[in-house]
Amino acid sequence: MDPVNNSRVAEFVLLGLSMISEPALHTPMYIMLSNLSVLDVFLATYATPKMIHDFLYEPKTISFEGCMAQIFLLHVFAGGEMMLLAAMAYDRYVAICKPLHYATIMNFERRCTSLVVGSWLIGVLHSVSQLVFTVNLPFCGPNQVDSFFCDLPLVIKLACTDTFTLEVLMLSDSGLMAMSSFVLLLISYTVILVTVQRRSSAGMAKARATLTAHITVVTLFFGPCIFIYAWPFNNLPVDKVLSIFYTIFTPLLNPLIYTLRNKEVISAMQKLRHREVSS
Repeated sequence: MDPVNNSRVAEFVLLGLSMISEPALHTPMYIMLSNLSVLDVFLATYATPKMIHDFLYEPKTISFEGCMAQIFLLHVFAGGEMMLLAAMAYDRYVAICKPLHYATIMNFERRCTSLVVGSWLIGVLHSVSQLVFTVNLPFCGPNQVDSFFCDLPLVIKLACTDTFTLEVLMLSDSGLMAMSSFVLLLISYTVILVTVQRRSSAGMAKARATLTAHITVVTLFFGPCIFIYAWPFNNLPVDKVLSIFYTIFTPLLNPLIYTLRNKEVISAMQKLRHREVSS
């Protein structure tokens, strides 16, 4: 793993330990943020060692099993992150638009746990549904994937059979999942902004700045996914660049946008550092 990823992983670990050690952060929002951090670590590193190896050494090959494993992990983590981002938007909607009912609606033992576990399960089911039709495809060469890692649209194109039905299934699965999640997120953020604007002009500037940052990260994550999976029938050279955004670039931005700008999280991290120094 390269030094940049090592430092990022260290940040994620420190962030997770801070949330665990600080009782004030044991709330639905921070539980979801800690799970988002875990997903980001996995999404940013699952294929990175192989990518670095391929940049430095020849030949640039990967086994069929390794390729299927990369596809499986990619869709588990990316699918789980999509669902978790939607769950986080729902949490913020309830907190801002229905504050008096927040404790009841976002009950930790029921609703919060269900949303987090459901996000992971949906990611796994989504990935399995993609691979079940792919592993038995006939491949007769040339088996060359024009990307930094194995991804479903590129691998399907290598099959020695008509893949139109599979591409339609991928469109209705990955494409629809990415598009619907993105639309729901934009709707929730819009409702939150309208609600804040009606209630407090003073809090509007802060809320607008925060939500603008969130929307930027969400767009950087979902935009490439929608472009690649909602129109899978034509592979373009730009797909290779876009795939880096949602697998590496955006996961590394998430801690900066969602947590490291949060005063409570920064305070918890500082307390944890002080404990380590004093011990």
